[in-house]
Amino acid sequence: MTQKPLVPQVRTVGIDGILVTFADKMSEDANRAALALRSEIENLNWNGVEETSTSLASTYIRIDTAKVTHADISNLLRQVLDARDWHNAPLPSGRKLWRVPTVYGTDLAPQLDETAKVAGFTPEEAIARLSRTRVRVLTIGFAPGQPYLGPLEPEFDIPRLKDLTPMVPEGALVLAISQLVLFSGPKPTGWRHVGQTAFRCFRPEAKKSFALNPGDEMLFEPITKEQLIEIQSKNSDGSGGAICEDIDT
Repeated sequence: MTQKPLVPQVRTVGIDGILVTFADKMSEDANRAALALRSEIENLNWNGVEETSTSLASTYIRIDTAKVTHADISNLLRQVLDARDWHNAPLPSGRKLWRVPTVYGTDLAPQLDETAKVAGFTPEEAIARLSRTRVRVLTIGFAPGQPYLGPLEPEFDIPRLKDLTPMVPEGALVLAISQLVLFSGPKPTGWRHVGQTAFRCFRPEAKKSFALNPGDEMLFEPITKEQLIEIQSKNSDGSGGAICEDIDT
């Protein structure tokens, strides 16, 4: 039986925030709704709205309380929310598709074999499935510029590790709970390290320090360890050999 989408909940957050929640956990349609609503609010350019952002299944709006009240924006939000089915709204325009060269397994990503086994695949099958899955940047968080990516096939709905891996490097591709995370810097993790890239999500030296935006999409295309080493020696712009193209919507 298909679960009915959660009726959007509009709640105040702190002294200047409003949160619109489309589901109590991440799903493709709830994330779609959050992204589409944020784009609509940005286009409407309401007086007093200072900032917007999205999480896995919610849209956040920060207001200037000297210009508008929570009630003012909440009333406008209700009108917008009632005007359409946001779970089936088109995704925003201006999104990018990134094709990122990725080494799966080897000593660079040593938890691929374990991940494949937990998911019920051979390592080769896991690589084939992961490398052909076009994932969406669901949200950016935990660390500067760091994307949560998905959703993956249901077989990859596997739990986190019981113990932390002490450290994985920048560009590590890790997996758990039907999602991927591409690490923006070295840090410990309870997610399984399945791939390694030379892609830098956070580029503080650049004019645009976050390489990715929520709603962008990514493909992690397999290469050899030797090819990654060559990419690292030739690419200093943080792209890690990735190719970026516009998505037609």
